[in-house]
Amino acid sequence: MPDTRRRRHPSEASRRPHAVRLLSLAAALTLGGCGARTAPPPEPGTIRGVAPDLRGIRVLLLPMQQNLGVRGDLDAELAYSLRERSDDVVWITAADVDEMLARSPAMQARTRGLPVGIFVQAEVQRIGDPLFGELRRMAALVDAQAVVIPVQATLEAAPGEDPRVRLWTALVDVRSGRVPWFAVLEGGAFPAGDPRSIASAVEEVSRSLLWYAVP
Repeated sequence: MPDTRRRRHPSEASRRPHAVRLLSLAAALTLGGCGARTAPPPEPGTIRGVAPDLRGIRVLLLPMQQNLGVRGDLDAELAYSLRERSDDVVWITAADVDEMLARSPAMQARTRGLPVGIFVQAEVQRIGDPLFGELRRMAALVDAQAVVIPVQATLEAAPGEDPRVRLWTALVDVRSGRVPWFAVLEGGAFPAGDPRSIASAVEEVSRSLLWYAVP
């Protein structure tokens, strides 16, 4: 009897692994676009990605979203450190946004209390709503192309050592929701309340974010 089974074209089998890879990539991109948990929580010393050159870019610098025991003015210290390292960036403060939001009460956006917990729980490559929507709306008010989110600050101490300030910080492209740079960085060990503790931590952040600037 003639063989009526469907014969597979020689190139069909070779195309299968490629098709599987494409499907896997598509699935990964879909998960990343939803801000899904695709990796373990970031550890201290994590630096994911390389920040783009921000010179000439309007960047909104938000206030610290979660402060767990760090004394001192983190927002002022970070703003000072970033401006000192690169005055070629057009830095926009949260105060500017708050003032405009006060005149537009119907706009659903805020500079504090944002849903940023996902950054502490997992690696995030792209943010989704509601965070993306809020960032996009507030950035539109001040014509910003990117947002720096100081996600969380904690005070960490190993046995027998002075505490260190640990900072989680993210850079978000508000046009796409992509997170091109994210870092979990610590400063030096100093006695509790020593202002150098915060200063050394924000210096690590500004050095990593503005890598191209002259030290």
